Amino acid sequence: MNNSARTPARTRGRPRGNPPTRESIVSAARALFLERGYRRTTLRAVAEAAGVDPALIAYHFGSKRGLFADVMQFQCANALAVDEVLGGEPATLPDRLIDAVTDLWEDADFRQLTTQGDEAAEVLREYLEHELLARLVEFLGGRDATARATAVVTILGGLIYTRYLNPLPTLATLTPAETRHVLTPALRTALAPRPRTVATTRAASRIY
Repeated sequence: MNNSARTPARTRGRPRGNPPTRESIVSAARALFLERGYRRTTLRAVAEAAGVDPALIAYHFGSKRGLFADVMQFQCANALAVDEVLGGEPATLPDRLIDAVTDLWEDADFRQLTTQGDEAAEVLREYLEHELLARLVEFLGGRDATARATAVVTILGGLIYTRYLNPLPTLATLTPAETRHVLTPALRTALAPRPRTVATTRAASRIY
């Protein structure tokens, strides 16, 4: 038996797969999660709606939780397109961040997805930490980039919680434009480089 032409070993990590196939699966899953909720949506039902073998969903997404995460990440990435938000005029970055968050959460379908238990909360936490926070740190750069990015994500997370998840009456009645007007100054302050304090300057002089 000739073993010269062996099947290549599968690489580790989630395979990218055929983009149209992945898109059709995510689209079908999104519709079913909205219609039936997370608990009552099965991978077999998603596979039937997408016209694929159930094993293909397990191969590409790992599990129903992984598939749901991709649906949520797709929604977040569409509205909170980090490259576009960070790539504009620096002076208006706070406005773009607020608009991206409110555009995402004003979408009724997305808000319905976020009510589907711990799975939704975990995906949102991962997106804020591993996508938005990490990208902001990289974008800002410098010694205080992590502190500045953390302050920004804290403000945006507070907006999400107090306007959408557990709304405060005052904030919930504001329009997105009014919300931007209220929070932009705080974001501008959070994004600004931190001045070196006297203590920091003295410590640095002792080092050198």
